[in-house]
Amino acid sequence: MRPQRRRTTALTTVLRTALTTAALLTTGLAVSLTGAPGAGAVAQPGDPDRFHASCRTTIEGSRATASCHNPYPETDRIRLHVECARWWDIDADSAPVEVAPAGYAELTDRCWKEIREVWITHERP
Repeated sequence: MRPQRRRTTALTTVLRTALTTAALLTTGLAVSLTGAPGAGAVAQPGDPDRFHASCRTTIEGSRATASCHNPYPETDRIRLHVECARWWDIDADSAPVEVAPAGYAELTDRCWKEIREVWITHERP
């Protein structure tokens, strides 16, 4: 009797896990095997979570650079904003650049002296 009970418990656990996964998939709360929430989900048009291009900013002296890649199926309009450290130094805002799906863009701007802060803004075209 003992071995049969273990198989029944294991089968119950597998079945319970499968049903829980199916319930999560039908409600849209899927979690991939890597643990990232929604990593396997398909982007829907107009979905606010599936919009922003991923950007990295670097500062070298008085020059700021943003490298952006758009992995999503919608175009993203990005701008680079640079706030200078000195009060007399004029802050810089780049012109908007549209990054198409699977596209890449690099934006640069500078201050005369030190840079206090750099950030990227995203908007739908």
